[in-house]
Amino acid sequence: MKLIAIEEHFLTKEVRNAWQKNADKDDPTHKLHFGEIENRLEDIGNSRLQLMDETGIDVQVLSLTSPSLHNLGSESISLAIQTNDYVAEIIRKTPDRFQGFAALPMFAPKEATKELERSVKDIGLKGAMLCGRTREKNFDHKDFWELFECAQALGVPLFIHPQIPQKAIRDIYYSGFDELTDLAFSTFGLGWHYEAGVQFVRLVLAGVFDRFPNLQIILGHWGEVILFYTERLASLNRAAKLDKPFIDYVRQNLYVTASGMFSQAYLQRSVETIGTDRILFSADYPYQYRQGRDARNFLEATALGKEDKEKFAFKNWERLTNKFA
Repeated sequence: MKLIAIEEHFLTKEVRNAWQKNADKDDPTHKLHFGEIENRLEDIGNSRLQLMDETGIDVQVLSLTSPSLHNLGSESISLAIQTNDYVAEIIRKTPDRFQGFAALPMFAPKEATKELERSVKDIGLKGAMLCGRTREKNFDHKDFWELFECAQALGVPLFIHPQIPQKAIRDIYYSGFDELTDLAFSTFGLGWHYEAGVQFVRLVLAGVFDRFPNLQIILGHWGEVILFYTERLASLNRAAKLDKPFIDYVRQNLYVTASGMFSQAYLQRSVETIGTDRILFSADYPYQYRQGRDARNFLEATALGKEDKEKFAFKNWERLTNKFA
């Protein structure tokens, strides 16, 4: 059975240099990219292919790792084009093993919209991976609604990937321990996941899906907490006077993926909440890479029937992104 992993990361030297040149003292995320992780992020060659084979993955959908281009200024425009062309060339050389998400210059929303359209129509990328908030602007900011309109018209998904919460939030909720613990707590330990989930909730509350009812969002890590709190989120219906029950937005505008959290219990909860048509597979390479045919073993161990396993493994992704196939 073909296995497509849709949240698999890379980093180019050009982007890493831009991060360093424009170092944000309030964003310590770069400290997570070192040693073997850094080497694997920058390698999209034989070593990556060998590890894909070892873990049982046939296709990786490549995406620029967090915080992508969200903390950069005007230089992000040319860097987005360069990065997306780089991914497109890798796909051209190895089309049976790689697909890609576009990185967008969110600092310049109109340019981001143009680059999404170019990336999909001209060079064959499958949508865009974004990090929700851009500096002080949450993802629901009106500046980004033209991008939502474009994604809906193109019929491609936008993946909201986690990024570190703002410093003021970290100082209140995620500090007070040693430096490494604070960083882990505010990123992969918990902070990343609340941050990404909140961005989706804001899209609902701001009426984005009422204006763009066919816009499709992907959240990693089994929905970034949201699917486990749908009962409580339903209480927002009355306060926000939503056009539909909150759960309807979840079931009509959201896909979720595993992000290497190979939990049968989380998979079951996701299926119970949004059904088997909206679950996608991902391994979150290289951050969650584990030896021993890990990805393939998880797929095969699920209680899903053959048809639903195929949906999870590749069919849902192909249906979601086949408009410009």
